[in-house]
Amino acid sequence: MIIPAPTPVTALVTEGNVAGRLSFVDRYLALWILAAMAAGLGLGRLVPGLGGALAEVTVTGVSLPIALGLLVMMYPVLAKVRYDRLGTVTRDRRLLVPSLLLNWVVGPALMFALAWLFLPDLPAYRTGLIIVGLARCIAMVIIWNDLACGHREAAAVLVALNSVFQVIAFAALGWFYLSVLPGWLGLARTDLDVSTWQIARSVLIFLGIPLAAGYLTRRIGERTKGRTWYESRLLPRIGPFALYGLLFTIVLLFALQGDAITSSPLDVARIAVPLLVYFAVMWAGSMSLARAIGLDYPRATTLAFTAAGNNFELAIAVAIATFGASSGQALAGVVGPLIEVPALIALVHVALRTRRHFTAQEAPTHA
Repeated sequence: MIIPAPTPVTALVTEGNVAGRLSFVDRYLALWILAAMAAGLGLGRLVPGLGGALAEVTVTGVSLPIALGLLVMMYPVLAKVRYDRLGTVTRDRRLLVPSLLLNWVVGPALMFALAWLFLPDLPAYRTGLIIVGLARCIAMVIIWNDLACGHREAAAVLVALNSVFQVIAFAALGWFYLSVLPGWLGLARTDLDVSTWQIARSVLIFLGIPLAAGYLTRRIGERTKGRTWYESRLLPRIGPFALYGLLFTIVLLFALQGDAITSSPLDVARIAVPLLVYFAVMWAGSMSLARAIGLDYPRATTLAFTAAGNNFELAIAVAIATFGASSGQALAGVVGPLIEVPALIALVHVALRTRRHFTAQEAPTHA
């Protein structure tokens, strides 16, 4: 999924000419994703016991085949990151502070409000949605950011920052939003039994492994062959595996609960509505904030997608470990990516269309 180097910033890249530079496979990514979702749902419905088989061997509560798909998906994008530029991003307070506020204050609070507003009579689904809101992005958002020509190095830093906060704050926020805050408001309470080590283990596997692999690949490749060879010869070879891993993950993810999703379409629709509102409000609000504080398009896009995306693999793992694989909480976790994937793909196109509204301050970092 390599997007060719952009023209000078004076000639802003639009959705049309970005699409024109993509390969046939990448250009119709939304179609392949929808086909993968349909294939997964069909397999889950038509093959008896497939979901149980996928769930039988797990890594931190996530099916091992799905875990492998996630790792294959993330590795090529993290291999594209120019790690020698990360220092500039870590000093950018205009990006880091809004990201922390959006991810750890606004996002969980918004999902809590939407879950209670739309699902007051469905406590299991409501709890599942709140857990999704607490699990901030560390994986698939890297793909959406890359497709929207976001700042690749900034995405790596924000994802790493979210991972640290996830380990530190997830359990405490779960206790606050499921037990403390509902008690203050006179609402029903829910207990969430999740250990810090369980969260840390998930982060180490789903971010630590592909991050280390991407960093070592770039470092060794540039040291032995040089940056020109690395970015013009090696990256185009490994880049397509991000798409293959994404599609493979989507097929398996929806196969895992395909029967439950297709058997309860009204429940899925009720879970989907607050999710759609959440993604739209978080993304649009983040883009508006980024523009108001003067961020350029690449950093604004990265801020918006990292704020709107969620760590569905952690949310599903926590829901399964706490409430069971067949629980309503787990179903809500699975419906999360069912809605997030097409929603954020659509927002990639919206982002590219909004590019002309940003001042061209610096060139995007895509190689």
